[in-house]
Amino acid sequence: MTYTADPRVDAYIDVLPDWQQAICHEVRELVHAADDEVVESIKRTVQPYFVLQGNVCALLAAKDHVNVFLYDGAIVPDPAGIITAGHGNKTARTVSFREGEPINAPALTAMFRQIIANNRAGGWRKLKDS
Repeated sequence: MTYTADPRVDAYIDVLPDWQQAICHEVRELVHAADDEVVESIKRTVQPYFVLQGNVCALLAAKDHVNVFLYDGAIVPDPAGIITAGHGNKTARTVSFREGEPINAPALTAMFRQIIANNRAGGWRKLKDS
């Protein structure tokens, strides 16, 4: 996969423990594979964000897990049940990964693709109100 890596995202990932780096790299690859127009950036001073006509997701490493925040307004289906928190959140839901846990790549990629499609259609706020 070819994409333009933001060196600030590299810097964020590079200081994490190896297992968190592996999770962040895999999620990064998946979100870029979902659509080659996804751009990465840093928001909120240090947090990696992936955007395409709106936020798609963000990474946040915590002590014992990595959170992937999905900016979907809770309207993207989750048939595989990968959402771990924020079920009632009006802006973003979370998928958390702990050391040794596999990433359900097909389910996460499908959610990324739906979020991107929703962003292109005006964003989840517009879609939720229609």
